[in-house]
Amino acid sequence: MSALAAKELHLLLDASGALIVYQEQGTHWAGVLGFSSEARAREFVAASHLDAAETAAIDPADQAQVASLIEAVKRRAVRHLLLDLDWRTGECVQVEFDGSSFGPSRERRFTPHQHRT
Repeated sequence: MSALAAKELHLLLDASGALIVYQEQGTHWAGVLGFSSEARAREFVAASHLDAAETAAIDPADQAQVASLIEAVKRRAVRHLLLDLDWRTGECVQVEFDGSSFGPSRERRFTPHQHRT
């Protein structure tokens, strides 16, 4: 089963309408945050206290929409999609970009955010 089997891919936007990306500390590349449902996107926003203004959805099966997304984010040193990133556990599926399409995917686990007291 494809990691992108959902009918919609929900992306987070900041107040100016720019896509929100995640860059792991110590790396050069970032990943665009994508979620298989709007509920999962909202869970991430609530858990991370991210100031996301809204979500936008694309059809991951629509090659024109996918190509447009990838071309837009590649200019910002974004090289993959982080699907359903869980802020608490750091678990997600990393989907590589293959030209202007989604490529191979693999399970990822980032070090969860440590809250400072």
